[in-house]
Amino acid sequence: MSTWFITGCSTGLGRALAQAVLERGENAAITARDTRGLADLAKAYPDTALALTLDVTDDEQVAAAVRQAEDAFGGIDVLVNNAGYGYRAAVEEGDPADVQRLFATNFFGPVALIKAALPGMRARRSGGIVNISSIGALRRPPGSGYYAASKAALEAMTGSLRTEAEPLGIKVIAVEPGSFRTDFSGRSLAQSATAIDDYAGTAGKRRKEHDTVDGTQPGDPARAARAIIEVVAAPRPPSLLLLGRDALATATAVLDAQRAEVEEWRELTTSTEFDD
Repeated sequence: MSTWFITGCSTGLGRALAQAVLERGENAAITARDTRGLADLAKAYPDTALALTLDVTDDEQVAAAVRQAEDAFGGIDVLVNNAGYGYRAAVEEGDPADVQRLFATNFFGPVALIKAALPGMRARRSGGIVNISSIGALRRPPGSGYYAASKAALEAMTGSLRTEAEPLGIKVIAVEPGSFRTDFSGRSLAQSATAIDDYAGTAGKRRKEHDTVDGTQPGDPARAARAIIEVVAAPRPPSLLLLGRDALATATAVLDAQRAEVEEWRELTTSTEFDD
């Protein structure tokens, strides 16, 4: 029996993953800032579900939650950094305090949890870390520059962590979901208070008041949860798992365009070295 530690379990993908893990008979430390939304899971699985209050931006809560999970279950086998939210603003519109809160949740929170959970995994020479990113890290649409940057930072750190932890028996995976039917485009989406008219045709089109996708996204969180469980169990998981046809199409188009641009500027790129 494995023990999972999952952040952001009150709704969406985190909730679906918590449900799927518990249905499989695994232990799960399920966390949220308000655990009232987890009461039904804790009641349904009293022996295997541990509901913990956790704001990932609070280092003391991070340390306490990891310690409680380890004390209750003997260790954490799989850490899933799922807690996070979106933020819409043109780069010029972004409020510094908003951006700091965004990175505190989407990047520094996962880092703190990783650092808290890794000692136990290293001692056992086994474990798994799953960091939930977004296809936005590759797509980088207008109005999502700060959100994309927070997820790109998470992915870059994940890549380095994989090379450090894999020789110690620890799997490290980044997951890029496309559009899933969660609260991401609704309750969990923040935006800048400032809206500059000059960006109405770019970032402005993606402000919450103009967003019509909430509730119509093609992705099924329950199927995404099953995919994450499957990839964690794989002997050799990918460094990056895309979730959804839209994510696959976007990643393919972006990577093809990047490769074409690299080739277009190859001559100038290689002109910068000393002549022998």
